[in-house]
Amino acid sequence: MKKLINNPEEVVRETVRGFALAHSSIVVAEEEPPFFVRRKDAPVDGKVALVSGGGSGHEPLHAGFVGAGMLDAAVPGPVFTSPTPDPILAAAKAVDAGAGVLFIVKNYTGDVLNFETAADLALAEGIEVESVIVDDDVAVKDSLFTAGRRGVAGTLLVEKIAGAAAERGDDLASVAEVARRVNGKTRSMGLALTPCTVPHAGEPSFTLDDDEIEIGIGIHGEPGRERIGIEPADRLVDRLLDPILEDLPYERDDRVAVLVNGMGGTPGSELYIVYRRVAEVLAERGIHVERSLVGDYVTSLEMQGVSITLLQLDDELAELFDAPVNTASLRWGV
Repeated sequence: MKKLINNPEEVVRETVRGFALAHSSIVVAEEEPPFFVRRKDAPVDGKVALVSGGGSGHEPLHAGFVGAGMLDAAVPGPVFTSPTPDPILAAAKAVDAGAGVLFIVKNYTGDVLNFETAADLALAEGIEVESVIVDDDVAVKDSLFTAGRRGVAGTLLVEKIAGAAAERGDDLASVAEVARRVNGKTRSMGLALTPCTVPHAGEPSFTLDDDEIEIGIGIHGEPGRERIGIEPADRLVDRLLDPILEDLPYERDDRVAVLVNGMGGTPGSELYIVYRRVAEVLAERGIHVERSLVGDYVTSLEMQGVSITLLQLDDELAELFDAPVNTASLRWGV
């Protein structure tokens, strides 16, 4: 294992410390237990607060999306391991401005259970909490880490659009409804060319031969639909897009936002080759791409791979997508 780290047990803490120093105009890190990252100007008077989090190793998710127009706080757990309820509760208390708190939770069993416990504790302290579960992955119904579909790169779109709804002044029930609507209109699927290595484990999280590709992986590298031999990029994109398009289903004249997401170790040139094919296929099917993002947003450490996400847009969701955002890893309109 070769990584730019010191003590494997301190990777998350040192990462968060460096992140907060680099983006001190946007975020503050609460480094001592309980451990979380919050928006520098939180709590924002009268605004619904958004809190998300989960195991580390998916950077910039979630801390990279803390700031105006998105999250008010992010709670990082150990690599690929959910945070416990205590820091989730502490984050909720730190950013609550009296309008309530929305938890955005990826559908992994540990995340769901710990955020549920934190929500119960917050309610007992008089903080109104709603929770939205993100389960956009079409690859498998159940996985090693989930009951039901996994929450993957579509989490970014839920956080962005729900964050914009909160920023414009929507109440808690309305922000939660927007978040659930985005999740219901979002589908994702990914693949891995290589595994990744968790620092404290010191060895790859799974094995792939040099000529093998795992289709339908989760963001922890957990198995997907099938393991195949290497193929050209266009064919691999088709293998991801076909199940996505069939699942909602997406239809001719739909308007969509497209997210081509790198898994951490994929060059930008390859991500744009993937996007080119996505755009071709959607054009052939009469589906209109109105918004797009290409880059590393929801990663799996240094894994080489890609995921594709489609969000079915309407006028309101497009407007909320376009609304100003000022975070370390997503910024426009400011």
